[in-house]
Order: sequence, then C-alpha cells, then structure tokens
Amino acid sequence: MAKYCVSTDSGCDLPATFCRDRGIHAYRMKYTIGDETYTDQMDPEDCITFYNRMRAGDVPHTSQMTPHEFIDFWSKLYEEFKLPIVHIAMGSGISGTYANAVIAKDMFLESYPDAEVFVVDSTLASIGYGMLCVWAADMRDAGETPDNCVKWLDEQKIFINTYYTCDDLKYLYRSGRVSRVGATVGTVLNINPILNLDKEGHLIVQEKVRGRKRAFKRIYEIVEERIVDPSDQTVYICHSDCDSKEVKTFSETLINSIGFKDSFISYISSTIGSHCGPGLIAAFFVGKPRF
Repeated sequence: MAKYCVSTDSGCDLPATFCRDRGIHAYRMKYTIGDETYTDQMDPEDCITFYNRMRAGDVPHTSQMTPHEFIDFWSKLYEEFKLPIVHIAMGSGISGTYANAVIAKDMFLESYPDAEVFVVDSTLASIGYGMLCVWAADMRDAGETPDNCVKWLDEQKIFINTYYTCDDLKYLYRSGRVSRVGATVGTVLNINPILNLDKEGHLIVQEKVRGRKRAFKRIYEIVEERIVDPSDQTVYICHSDCDSKEVKTFSETLINSIGFKDSFISYISSTIGSHCGPGLIAAFFVGKPRF
C-alpha cells in the first residue's frame, strides 16, 4: 500500500503517460503567447507544435506556480488519497517555484492540519528533477516512508549531473543567459556553449566550443570523466525538438561508448523550452558530486 503521493510540475519533462503509469502527479504549467494562455500537455506532439511556433517567431512567456495554485493542486491530491505528499520542485537556483511551495505548505496545513507535505528543492531542472520523481516513486512502491524518501533524495540529488548544448544563442539571450553581444558573436563564430548546473542549481556556461559536433564530442568526454557505474544506470536524455537521427546518435554513443545500460529519451516541454528554444539537447546521469 502506498505511503505517500509523489507530486511535481510539468517542468520535470516526464511524459504525461509515464507519470500516469508511475503514479507521479504533475501540475500542468501554463504559458502565454500574445494574449492567449496555454497549458503544458506533457506530450511530444504538443511539444513539436510549440517549437514550430517559436521557430516562426512566437515568443512564449512562462510563470511559476503561485502559492494558491499549489494549495489547489495539493488539496485535490489530499482529498482523493488522504496520504502525505512529497513534492519535488524545480531547483531554487533557477526558479522561485520552490519558495512558493514552501509558502503554500504553511497555508495548506492551516486548512488540512492532519496532512503532511514535504517539499524537496531538487537543485535541478528539466528531467533532472524528473529523475528524483522516478526515484521517489520507486521508494514509495517499495514501501518506504515519506521521511526516509525525502532524506534520501536530499542526499542523492547532488550526484545528478547534467550537460547540454544548443546552437542558437538568441533564445539564451532572451532568457538573460548570454548578452546581446555574446549571442551575436557566438552565432557568427558558430559557438555552441556547454552548460551545466552547479551544486546549488545555478545555470553556468562551463565551456564554449565551435561547432555542434565538437560540442557533442566534448559532452561525451565530460560524461566519461564524471560518470559513476554507467552499466548500472539509465542515461536520461531530453531535447527541444532536435533532429530524430541526431538524438538517436547521441543516445547510442552514450550507451555504446560510455556503457550506460539504456536511455530514457523525452522532450523538453514549454516550461524550460520557453527559455532555451528549439535545438537544445541534454544528458542527465549519476556521477561525481556537482560543484
């Protein structure tokens, strides 16, 4: 019998069908284009439409979950299951969602004093905190308590590494990750930045490489330097509508050259995609502690 509910938001970049099958409850984040508001469907076809609109010039804007949205979301979960809730939030280093969850927790418990809510600051983005959701679901299914689950996630999250690259810097410029001059010069020189997250979850540009193939090669080298026990783990790959052959090659190279047992491939949804744009690809894996 389940001892807690696992909740998160659609920025975890796990497909809706997968979340349903694993009992992971994800709040569907909203975004706007012009005067229209849309809901993240957590579905590949919806992602393709979203990125095609960005390529055509549409500029989406996202908003983080508000405390009241958290309360409404958790209230429905608690009233249905009457179980503690373990909520895994996007990292506080890149979003205010975690802070809003902490505020919402106190307000929620005023209405439901018998409930228990545990909020985890993932210090991660995208399928990085999706991995924590999968681990939390595994522990729930194994009969673990929510207290022990949260303690373990807090101890292990530092070991989730992520390295990613993109070849169009205008979207990173829009999101404030690079300057206008940096984006212009980088585009002219065919610069592909290699980005990652530090131990607190802040996005950093680790290296700058000329050419996408060279960026991929460098990511493979970094993964090999930092990986721990690849044969025992799945490499999680997410992308913002990259070419399918490129994604397949990226996955196969990580499996065949580095030795991962398999891969889990997913789309980056609108929550992160609004800031990175199409063409980003990322590898998430368990390795040496982030620094």
